[in-house]
This record gives sequence, structure tokens and C-alpha cells, in this order.
Amino acid sequence: MEIVADLTKAINGEYSAIHCYEQLANQSPNTEINNLILEIRNDEIRHYQTFSHLYASLTGNPPSPKQTEQCPADFRSGILASFKDEQETVDFYYQIARKTNNPVIKEAFTQAAADEQNHAVWFLYFMNHH
Repeated sequence: MEIVADLTKAINGEYSAIHCYEQLANQSPNTEINNLILEIRNDEIRHYQTFSHLYASLTGNPPSPKQTEQCPADFRSGILASFKDEQETVDFYYQIARKTNNPVIKEAFTQAAADEQNHAVWFLYFMNHH
């Protein structure tokens, strides 16, 4: 099933982001940015839980997440990579939402895509202000 492959990719992407954003938060230049990155990370945790639940309900098994992307070592590279990743994720999630007939999956990915778009804007702000 294509949706299981898409969910697996989404779960791995969220799992990787959760790990990388923790690293970025620790490297952030001030408390404001640290808190904003941790808020973004909380969204990713929520997406991860939602997608894991969907995966389990479709397959009968919990997912086995893997970190599919390495986090850049320095803060500025990390912010740039995160911005690009969020933008690509928006497209990917809307694509999943468009091609499914399952209203629960459609809603989950439409909501997550909107969050990711918001994250991309924040990462752009971090790039331009620090």
C-alpha cells in the first residue's frame, strides 16, 4: 500500500526533525529562539504521534522509526537545512492529503502541512535575524 510507504517516510522525517531540533535548540543564540525551536519541536512530536497512530491502525504494528537525515553541525547550516526540509515537507504532506480518500488521513496531513508551512516561515525569520 502506497499510503503505508508515505506514512513511513513521514514518520522517519518527523523522527529526524525531533532529534535535529533538539540539537538546534541547544545551539540557539538566545532564549527566545530556543523557546521557538522547542515549540516547533513539540509540533513535530504531535505529528509523529498522529502518524504513528495512523500507521498502527493501518498495519496492526507500531512503526520502527529511523533517523533518515543527519543534522548539520552548526546552527546556521542547521537553520538553512531545516527551512528547506520544512518547505519540501509541506509539498509532500499536501500531496498525500490530495491522493487519499481516507478523511482521517487527509485531515491529519492537511493540518500537518499547515504547521510545516508555519515552521518554514519561522526558520526563514531565524536565518534573517541571526
